[in-house]
Amino acid sequence: MEVRNYLSEEGFIDVETPYLIKSTPEGARDFVVPSRMNEGQFYALPQSPQTFKQLLMVGGLDKYFQIVKCFRDEDLRADRQPEFTQIDCEMAFVEQEDILNTFEGLVRHLLKEINGIEIPEFPRMSYEEAIKTYGNDKPDIRFDMKFAELNDLAQGKGFGVFDSQELVVGIAVPGCSEYSRKQLDKIIDFVKKPQVGAKGLVWVKCNKDGSFKSSVDKFFDQDQLKSWSEKLGASAGDLLLVMAGEANKTRTQLSTLRMEMAEQLGLRKPEEFAPLWVVDFPLLEWDEETDRYHAMHHPFTSPKPEDLDLLDTDPGKVRANAYDMVLNGNEIGGGSIRIFDKETQSRMFDLLGFSKEEAKDQFGFLMNAFEYGAPPHGGLAFGLDRLVAILGGQETIRDFIAFPKNNSGRDVMIEAPSKIDEDQLKELHLRLNLK
Repeated sequence: MEVRNYLSEEGFIDVETPYLIKSTPEGARDFVVPSRMNEGQFYALPQSPQTFKQLLMVGGLDKYFQIVKCFRDEDLRADRQPEFTQIDCEMAFVEQEDILNTFEGLVRHLLKEINGIEIPEFPRMSYEEAIKTYGNDKPDIRFDMKFAELNDLAQGKGFGVFDSQELVVGIAVPGCSEYSRKQLDKIIDFVKKPQVGAKGLVWVKCNKDGSFKSSVDKFFDQDQLKSWSEKLGASAGDLLLVMAGEANKTRTQLSTLRMEMAEQLGLRKPEEFAPLWVVDFPLLEWDEETDRYHAMHHPFTSPKPEDLDLLDTDPGKVRANAYDMVLNGNEIGGGSIRIFDKETQSRMFDLLGFSKEEAKDQFGFLMNAFEYGAPPHGGLAFGLDRLVAILGGQETIRDFIAFPKNNSGRDVMIEAPSKIDEDQLKELHLRLNLK
């Protein structure tokens, strides 16, 4: 109700868009629905109302919102459901700053009305800074433990494990210098778990008397270990944890360890709220398996105007006019300024590997709408289930959904999905080929 009140007072119009739509190849798998009246053809359930809300902007609506059910046929985890609810919004004649201010206002309103907490202006961080400083694009900033890269201090000293790697990076864990060997072994076992995938780590105790004790004492002297601690911003009594390897993989592993240590030390306090905007995402990411670019957000995301020329020369370096809102280490919303001219949208489809025929078949309705002049527009969608869970002091959305599905995508209350009888299959022009 507070979401509806805020957006209505800001001039947003609530519009319901269809649930039976057209399947598109981008993103997660669609749930499909056979059409009885159109033999051999299928509807898809929407993963989001993205194209509809863009069409509403082309059609002259100024501000749209919808609290809407969305569907994705993807592998499930504790924090994922095959159907979920979005607060879906779009605005015409806006720039990124307008979007950030409007929806920062919404979340500040919710935190005040629901949790009684006043939050000042949200900090902003580039995607590149988030990855370098925290190892992921949705950092929990309720606590410190920022990454620092140690290549210049730790390589070339005869320790082969470091010398042969692309990245040496570490964190300072507060107040843990007196950890026993057994406790340190548990941390090493944690990073070696298949879910993390590291081969090990190096530890350094910053003793309270100013000395240092490490697992690599025979390779590094006290002055060298002191330089590590200074780079990591450590104090006496802290514990340094250092990992090495291929850059992206190692940052991800250290990020997982950072969150684990914060959990163990009680630093992820559910009554504290630390929102953050992450901006300047890459527009495209290269997929080794398919040997082509994929849109990091979706194919309608606008490049940064100053990066437009790079689309032809170095597509991987193009930044997106996109932004995510992060709350307590969870992405609760994301969006972008959209492409609103046919030529740029056509170039984007080319980069994503669509032929002219495929682009016209999948998205011709949108390209045709652009012929009539589309306003600059942009928007954002919040995951309502996750937002409500975090405001309620939890992170598992299943506890905040009535009749959630289990990890196999089953509703165990009504026993769905289930078989349907032969007559229904015939009417839908389907037959099961079960062996």
